[in-house]
Amino acid sequence: MKRWYTVLWTCLLLALCPTSARADELRPAYIEMTEQSPGQWLLLWKASANSRLGHSGEVSIPDNCQIEGERQREFSGSNILTRFSLRCDGSVQGKSIGLKGLELSTTDALVRIAPIDAAMQTVRLTPDQPTATLAKPSIISNVAATYTILGFEHILLGFDHLFFVLALVLLLKGGWLVAKTVTAFTIAHSLTLVGTTLGLLSLPSQPVEAVIALSIIFLAVEVVKSKPGDLRLSERFPWIVAFLFGLLHGFGFAGALAEIGLPQDDVPLALLTFNLGVEIGQLAIVAVALAALYGIRKLRGQWLQPTKTAMAYGIGIIATYWFVERMIA
Repeated sequence: MKRWYTVLWTCLLLALCPTSARADELRPAYIEMTEQSPGQWLLLWKASANSRLGHSGEVSIPDNCQIEGERQREFSGSNILTRFSLRCDGSVQGKSIGLKGLELSTTDALVRIAPIDAAMQTVRLTPDQPTATLAKPSIISNVAATYTILGFEHILLGFDHLFFVLALVLLLKGGWLVAKTVTAFTIAHSLTLVGTTLGLLSLPSQPVEAVIALSIIFLAVEVVKSKPGDLRLSERFPWIVAFLFGLLHGFGFAGALAEIGLPQDDVPLALLTFNLGVEIGQLAIVAVALAALYGIRKLRGQWLQPTKTAMAYGIGIIATYWFVERMIA
């Protein structure tokens, strides 16, 4: 019975986990309007080439602006970039900007407006609200709120990082030990995230992403082979393991943040609040996972270990797929 229960949980996790193609659908789009000279703007918008939005989406420009010249469209890595010039009569404050097709997607869009004679403004579009009004914002609160939400969403939708944290929860016993270990992971990935963003550190993205998948496989194997009285390496030195792998995951976070972009006038604030959002998301994952395991232990204690084993197998299989895919990409 326990064996079938394990198989059922594994199949369920595999069915619910997105493939890399679906993960691209979750990557935020990006729109930037930069005023080159009074009334003359350059608009750039970027979306994943593997998403429907990247091929059929269209920016809704403010109604006092007109497109000048031809649109330039090109591929850059896994993204589609579109550029064109705008001529706007008067200020764009109080006007609306949007992204057609966003309401049919599962991702958000980050919009950055950079006038010559005013502070930069950052707004966030969602499938429920694909249009926003460019009011005169409080820049500090605007950037802080936007990047906190982006960090929170990234840990929840960045499934490789989520699976790593979930595997730690499955492996370690005790909420306090899990919290301290996840904190070590956070400190480590914050260091490499900041270092990479500031140009102090650099590693090629493909091998980093492959090793991130390998770190998840390692933890999944640790969970499956864990036995009472015979502590695995990750159980004996959880903080060290989490810290070392966290350094690698930080490069992954940096890659995601590079895709989104940073406001040049508020880089420290954006980094701080992005990390804060990631930490909030991680703690939320830990809390939900611990509560679920506690509930299973209380209701059906004999199901606890098969549940952990099934989830570890599912996580390991998915991470192995990611590892192979990233190695041959």
